[in-house]
Amino acid sequence: MNRSGVYGQRLGRLLRAEQASALTTRSLRSTELAVTECRNDAPEAGLSGALPGEDAYLVSLKLRDYPECECWEEGRPVIKADVRTGATYLYDLRRDPRYIIDKPFHSIFFYMPRATLDSIGQQGGALRLGDLDYQPGVGRDDEIVRHLGALLLAGLQRPHEVNQLFVDHLLLAIGAHVIQAYGGLDIAGGAVRGGLASWQLKRACERLEADLAGKSTLQQIAADLGLSTSHFSRAFRISTGLPPHQWLLHQRVAKAKQLLSEGSSPLSEIAITSGFANQSHLTRVFSTIAGVSPGAWRREMNRT
Repeated sequence: MNRSGVYGQRLGRLLRAEQASALTTRSLRSTELAVTECRNDAPEAGLSGALPGEDAYLVSLKLRDYPECECWEEGRPVIKADVRTGATYLYDLRRDPRYIIDKPFHSIFFYMPRATLDSIGQQGGALRLGDLDYQPGVGRDDEIVRHLGALLLAGLQRPHEVNQLFVDHLLLAIGAHVIQAYGGLDIAGGAVRGGLASWQLKRACERLEADLAGKSTLQQIAADLGLSTSHFSRAFRISTGLPPHQWLLHQRVAKAKQLLSEGSSPLSEIAITSGFANQSHLTRVFSTIAGVSPGAWRREMNRT
């Protein structure tokens, strides 16, 4: 783990959060992206801790109203404004962003070093990133951050059910969105026109099927094919119609169906063998993809 990264428990301590769980990815040249959920329902009033100065940003999605939030930069107050649930805020860690903590808060923070954002842009054919466009303490209505943030929040709250491919995919998507929406860079020109070559698709699928638990990263699979992470992710979706983490979920369900049809093994055992964290995880994903619960599916199979 990058010791200087402003995420996880380190970020939680500076914000005096009662909880601070995090998910990370290192899918781009060993640099990191991370997301942290921070919450405190009964904070002691005071100025938040000084965040370590580095060439990085925090992008924050607010999950709770925070009236009259007093924001500071470079040692002085810059604005006092109401923070609304669902708004997105940016913080430049070079400017010592802080705020007065005197009310309950709940937010998620995306940690985004400039080196990582540059890598995302370069893989998409864009120029190097300048400063992101934002005003201190002024939020934006960002539907994409809200949507992807909600998906990652579910992962933060059930980390045992999350595979690394899912985390890699969503954090890279957030990074690509940020450099376009706030950095003014167009990476559409780097879009893949075609899918993977047949041998690449076969190798990628074999590797995913051999690791139903989803411990492999996008970077590892892409490197095996001689591709960049973003190129592989887009080309795989063109070839299969699904991003890698969703394709993997379908393979888990297919494996579960095979085991359900072969005998009467307990659902808890089938869940683990199929790559799910537990029986409830199996039931939730299976029901979403197959339209019925695993138990109902097996009963139907036994009647035919």
